[in-house]
Amino acid sequence: MLDLLITNATLPDGRTGISVAVQDGRITEVTPGLQAPAHDTVDAAGCLLSPPFCDPHFHMDATLSHGLPRVNESGTLLEGIAVWGELKPLLRAEDMVERALAYCDWAVAKGLLAIRSHVDTSDPSLLPVQAMLEVKRRVAGYLDLQLVAFPQDGVLRTRTGVDSLTRALDLGVDVVGGIPHFERTMAEGAASVKLLCEIAAERGKLVDMHCDETDDPLSRHIETLAFEAQRLGLQGRVNGSHCTSMHSMDNYYVSKLLPLIAESGVSVVANPLINITLQGRHDTYPKRRGMTRVPELMAAGVTVAFGHDCVMDPWYGMGSGDMLEVAHMGLHVAQMTSQQGIRACFDAVTVEAAKVMHLQGYGIAPGRDASFVLLQARDAVEAIRLRANRTRVWRKGRLVAQTPEMAAGLRVEGRPARVTFMRGA
Repeated sequence: MLDLLITNATLPDGRTGISVAVQDGRITEVTPGLQAPAHDTVDAAGCLLSPPFCDPHFHMDATLSHGLPRVNESGTLLEGIAVWGELKPLLRAEDMVERALAYCDWAVAKGLLAIRSHVDTSDPSLLPVQAMLEVKRRVAGYLDLQLVAFPQDGVLRTRTGVDSLTRALDLGVDVVGGIPHFERTMAEGAASVKLLCEIAAERGKLVDMHCDETDDPLSRHIETLAFEAQRLGLQGRVNGSHCTSMHSMDNYYVSKLLPLIAESGVSVVANPLINITLQGRHDTYPKRRGMTRVPELMAAGVTVAFGHDCVMDPWYGMGSGDMLEVAHMGLHVAQMTSQQGIRACFDAVTVEAAKVMHLQGYGIAPGRDASFVLLQARDAVEAIRLRANRTRVWRKGRLVAQTPEMAAGLRVEGRPARVTFMRGA
């Protein structure tokens, strides 16, 4: 007898009437019309069954700290960094853990089961690192949490920057991060990219670097990142996050840059909600919107994903952990309103994000983890349009969240509903 059988589901690739069989936390069969005895049988009633949402770029150490110690009134990146700097001496590990766990509850209820979080390593105490390692331990049963060693104040700009970052890696942080555009000079920024990629290559780590999060078209550290990925044999293991300067670069330079990124195997994560909020703040009119060149990168063969980046922190006072909101904003800003473009934005918060994170066992196919979300929508396009209710969420075959009043007779209406999270189950 199967543990779980989901019938009459629609998959993101358009297949309908699909049954998904689950045994011991793994998918055993994906086929139309399968009927078999199971401990739990769910009729999806034609609704969309998707692999879980993934957020490849987030800052969990700062989440839900909005207003502490004050609000970022200008809405700029630099004031956000300044507010975070004011908050850091006041941080307590237990408060950071509690806020992060609360956010993880929100995430799971929204079908978000994998998050890559950048964690500030600038302070030698490594308090945020220790707190987030504790969160990672406590959420491991229901959410994949990757941690990035992120020198928020600049790895070379900070006196103990390199030592603190390497100690964070020694403690068990997964990925090497950086912020080259925040170093003192362009030359120092390029030097930091080289140094950090060498550390990653030596340790066998992935790289995920805040890269060119600025309106300055001459901030071109993504070029150095792509070069170093090739030089050190890190192809396919490096990601550049934000890359917002690309929206201000001249087209001739970008025509050379895009093939370099593609050849290097560097992926790119755009953060639509935050990029359009923080960038262009110094413009009058016309005002730039800072998201990188998403459709052009995709057309060049680059893996592109969307991240949430911030939720209620010094940089962004909004957000709810809903990756469909991220995809919704992304398709508008990138003008990806064709049916193909909208589906690509859905992929940017599911399968493409999973590629960036190097997730194992991801996807709806035999042998993969039985982790998926049932959405109150008929397809991916409608899911984004409605920011569809998540009626059930499974993690490795175990139900971890559901919408109680929609548990039977699922209907595609898109009306809001309460969600029960089952972390203690």
